[in-house]
Amino acid sequence: MLSIIIPTLNCRDDLAHTLEAFSLRPAEWEIVVSDGGSEDGTVEMAELAKVRTLIGNRGRGRQLSAGARAAHGHWYLFWHADTQPQPGWAALVERFIKNPDNDFHVAYFMLALNDPDPAARRVESLANWRAQNLSLPYGDQGLLISANYYDHLGGYKNLDLMEDVDLVRRIGSKRLHALPSAAVTSAVKYRRDGWWARPIKNVTCLCLYLLGAPISMITTLYR
Repeated sequence: MLSIIIPTLNCRDDLAHTLEAFSLRPAEWEIVVSDGGSEDGTVEMAELAKVRTLIGNRGRGRQLSAGARAAHGHWYLFWHADTQPQPGWAALVERFIKNPDNDFHVAYFMLALNDPDPAARRVESLANWRAQNLSLPYGDQGLLISANYYDHLGGYKNLDLMEDVDLVRRIGSKRLHALPSAAVTSAVKYRRDGWWARPIKNVTCLCLYLLGAPISMITTLYR
């Protein structure tokens, strides 16, 4: 059984599209929405969609951790609310989790942005290069991991930012595998902040984190 764990915060419309994309999944695969205090009807919409819904403290690391604790699956797929899988995703996931050699290996999707701008293709290329060559896939690429391995690693830490980087660094490059399909992520932040400015900010935050800067300082810069 697979548990799809989605942290949410005021993302009703995005979540609705994502839940629709996940509707074509095996019946035994559950969805767990871990909300951080939404005030826009996100929780109510998730409940109407008949998915398991938790309400807890805000912070993506805390929400992901809470979702994993509540999940029933032997495998977890951690996923962002503004990201949709492409057709065929379920077969790829099923093939990966049915291979016993993958019990202590982790998969992620290639990144795609839902914008036709050529600048989006540049951002995608850089993100996928980073994931494959630096072994640093981000949370918007999804993370498919067995419950046993997740527990062995100690799970997500209660971080407001960089919770995904923290976990994949503990996994290590030899256990990370790219699936031949894309996670199609909202480009709203890139259109709002700039196709160059947003990636530069992301890289700056990553470098500060790797250099040991306080998460509170990095979060302030990011937001």
